[in-house]
Amino acid sequence: MIKSVIALSAASLILFACGFENQKNKKAEFPVLGRKEYVEKIVDGQKVIDTVDHTIPDFKLVNQDSNWVTPESFEGQVYVADFFFTSCPTICPTMKKEMLRVYEAYKDNPEVGIISHSIDPEYDTVALLHDFAEKLGVEAPKWHFVTGNKEDIYELGQKGYMVTAMEDENEAGGYIHSGAFVLVDKERKIRGVYDGTKSEEVDKLITDIDLLLKTYEK
Repeated sequence: MIKSVIALSAASLILFACGFENQKNKKAEFPVLGRKEYVEKIVDGQKVIDTVDHTIPDFKLVNQDSNWVTPESFEGQVYVADFFFTSCPTICPTMKKEMLRVYEAYKDNPEVGIISHSIDPEYDTVALLHDFAEKLGVEAPKWHFVTGNKEDIYELGQKGYMVTAMEDENEAGGYIHSGAFVLVDKERKIRGVYDGTKSEEVDKLITDIDLLLKTYEK
């Protein structure tokens, strides 16, 4: 009886160990977030409906070093995006402190980038964004602070990244924006959204970046 119990226990441990090893080696799977489009196409003479994932649209903005930033600037990278303004009296200082943690975690990793979009481009000039980045102790191209046409930025935020970004005279500072950090993969697809004002959410973001990068390993 004792031998049978020992044998059963040993077998269970082996199965558990194998299962754990399989889980450890299994690459994480991330959902693709956003609105999907359904497109008709002809395959072998038959009409079929193809599902197209939401992707970040084209954009062209200027960063703190007066350089253009486009989706091609993040070629071969996953990146984290947010929206802010330098004179923000509410959540922005906390967001920048938390994003600085992401910057420090990946500043030597060429596969990770960051982009922060100003929603007050009239005030947040290139020169001001340059000073802002310098005070944080960060540099492009690892972390881009970008400005441009405000309507383009608002549309990019709301239709591209699907976060709030707009003027609102009833809000402190005259603008309303999401505190979200948006994780974008190498194919411009949104793979995660995190509350950039909460350290535990940013901890999860950093963990998810690591897991997402592993999905690209061969």
